[in-house]
Amino acid sequence: MLATNYPLWDVFVTTAYVVLFVFWLMLVFHVFSDIMRSHDLSGPQKAAWVIGILVLPLLGTLIYLVVRGGSMHERDRRTVQTQQAAFEEYIRRVANTKE
Repeated sequence: MLATNYPLWDVFVTTAYVVLFVFWLMLVFHVFSDIMRSHDLSGPQKAAWVIGILVLPLLGTLIYLVVRGGSMHERDRRTVQTQQAAFEEYIRRVANTKE
């Protein structure tokens, strides 16, 4: 039949590797989106960060987090505040037109 030599510990380790890989991919996408929406970086600086992350993925991502990680939170907060204000304005505008 189907004989396997894949004990439970190997399943656990493989699952851990997959979870860490998915976490790293999410982090890379978050860093890329932060690079692209960052207004304080010029075009060549953005290109340099993208190339650095593509050439040395793990090291480039970690360096970006060390160098610009603190300001990532500020950009996220500003984006959320802008979206919240636009949503509230939309709700006010829609609520006023139905009267």
